[in-house]
Amino acid sequence: MNVLLWGALPYVAFALLVAGIVWRHRYDRFGWTTRSSQIYESKLLNIASPVFHYGVLFVLAGHLLGLFVPASWTDAVGVTSHTYHLLSLYGGTLAGLLALAGIALLVHRRRTRAPVFRATTANDKAMHLVLVTALVLGMWAKLAHSTPATGYAYRDTIAPWARSLFRLSPDVPLMSGVPVLYQIHAVVGMVLIALVPYTRLIHMFAAPVQYLFRPYIVYRSRDEGQLAERGARRGW
Repeated sequence: MNVLLWGALPYVAFALLVAGIVWRHRYDRFGWTTRSSQIYESKLLNIASPVFHYGVLFVLAGHLLGLFVPASWTDAVGVTSHTYHLLSLYGGTLAGLLALAGIALLVHRRRTRAPVFRATTANDKAMHLVLVTALVLGMWAKLAHSTPATGYAYRDTIAPWARSLFRLSPDVPLMSGVPVLYQIHAVVGMVLIALVPYTRLIHMFAAPVQYLFRPYIVYRSRDEGQLAERGARRGW
């Protein structure tokens, strides 16, 4: 089971991620979208969407820092282990709460706005469930194994294991003694990674890079004063 979860599942999730992205780009390019429902309701969306996205970005940044930046690097720039622990505990919890608050508002919007609810698919519901589960488990694991004074040293076990995956030599024994909550959180996180290209989360891989290289579009403003002087022209 250890080999399956910590030696095979990460690569299965990554393979599904890459294959899904390639498939969507080749066969479903016009479906590569968030399927925005802003046309149905925008007032609540303008609050919920930024809250959720900022929260998720902070959560993602915290995971990248914790998993792929060794402790020796943060020590070298003067960030002590205790300072890092406090930043991880309070900053990570705040980011998680922000993301959950955004999801709660988005789900409330979908449940209370009939047109938005009708546009919600079973795929969306499954994606929300897995995403919320991953966030809750991460916060639960952190708070259950941490105090302001100390906490579980995941940078000595989970982080080296995560980095070993990129060397194609997963250090499976490192995960055998990890607390169960952290293990479940890691498994759900890998499931979420595998689901990304098959849900509306695919939009995170879309960036308007072509905007940097396209020709300029010239817009000419219409002076209302001049328009009043000359009068409206006849159309067709």
